[in-house]
Amino acid sequence: MASPSQASLLLQKQLKDLCKHPVDGFSAGLLDETNLFDWSVTIIGPPDTLYEGGFFNAIMSFPSDYPNSPPTVRFTSDVWHPNVYADGKVCISILHPPGDDPNGYELASERWSPVHTVESIVLSIISMLSSPNDESPANVEAAKEWRDRRDDFKKKVSRCVRRSQEML
Repeated sequence: MASPSQASLLLQKQLKDLCKHPVDGFSAGLLDETNLFDWSVTIIGPPDTLYEGGFFNAIMSFPSDYPNSPPTVRFTSDVWHPNVYADGKVCISILHPPGDDPNGYELASERWSPVHTVESIVLSIISMLSSPNDESPANVEAAKEWRDRRDDFKKKVSRCVRRSQEML
């Protein structure tokens, strides 16, 4: 079991690593300098996707027993996507608690593992933007549009991208 001080040390190290070696496609830092457990993340819409050109803000909140439990990630920018709930919460396998899936949709190996870092989490979210999983959607309406009315889906995403640019 990780103690809050172990979690703090690990988060401090990951922050330092990201500052020293920035990763293309996103920026991340503390929401408030006094709290290592809440991070502000800006994801740049991946090239050659519907989200290209967008700047999507999110908050990543870490539990006190990180890395044994996953953080939550919630977009504060509008994001229309099958794997993003209406409140902005991101739904991807690696953010689900470790172990067997009670619903049987995911393998334990697809769920949270303490080896994940801020970088690997954000890169997974960028990958999610590039290729939505409409098989187990968080936003059923977006998933239906993605499958059946792609033009409507593209228009909504386009509006999200435009809004994100206006917020700069």
